[in-house]
Amino acid sequence: MFAAGRAYEQVRNSIGYPHLNVKIGATHAGISVGEDGATHQCCEDIALMRTIPGMTVVVPADDVEARACVRAAYEFEGPVYMRFGRLATPVINDHEDYEFKIGRGVVVREGSDVTIVACGLMVAEALEAAEALAADGIDAEVINMHTIKPLDERLVVASAKKTGRVVTAEEHSIIGGLGEAVASVLAEQHPVPMRRVGVRDVYGESGPAVDLLHKYGLDADGIEAAVRSVL
Repeated sequence: MFAAGRAYEQVRNSIGYPHLNVKIGATHAGISVGEDGATHQCCEDIALMRTIPGMTVVVPADDVEARACVRAAYEFEGPVYMRFGRLATPVINDHEDYEFKIGRGVVVREGSDVTIVACGLMVAEALEAAEALAADGIDAEVINMHTIKPLDERLVVASAKKTGRVVTAEEHSIIGGLGEAVASVLAEQHPVPMRRVGVRDVYGESGPAVDLLHKYGLDADGIEAAVRSVL
């Protein structure tokens, strides 16, 4: 809320406009801030940072990816906004062939019936949803889209052509975030039926993080429901 929201004008004019090599590490993002409530649950930061010309926006999915994205941002020339959550999340990238590249999404589960494009803590939830769907014979492909800007358009389009349906999942407003970024690409390059899982134009509230994520549909149940809807 403070790194992206309160400081937006300074980031825009003092970092973005001169395209300075500044890295912003913003923590406590989204509904999972929990008891701190609506004033601190910033679900607009990705949208704000995406609009700044030349700003790179990265949302790591776990501890391993958070470390990797910091190293990659350090080596990257230009302004980078890194979005970190507060809630503990499962580690999903602890395998030997894991590689992080800014602007390159990662297929973490192959599938043929529907594509789930997720970022941040929603990647683990997407994998859980994919397992539940598999029990009913629905084969979901899951993409960890850790870089929201620049988006890996080639991967999005290739997966959409393969599965014919797309669901996006983010702990952020459906306005201006990952869902809209993916929708824009598909609308121009390969339109398919699509659903967006995210905060639906409302403020959050105070409460236990896990309970809030479930209430706002930001979990495996919410993703599974969206997939069944698009099918």
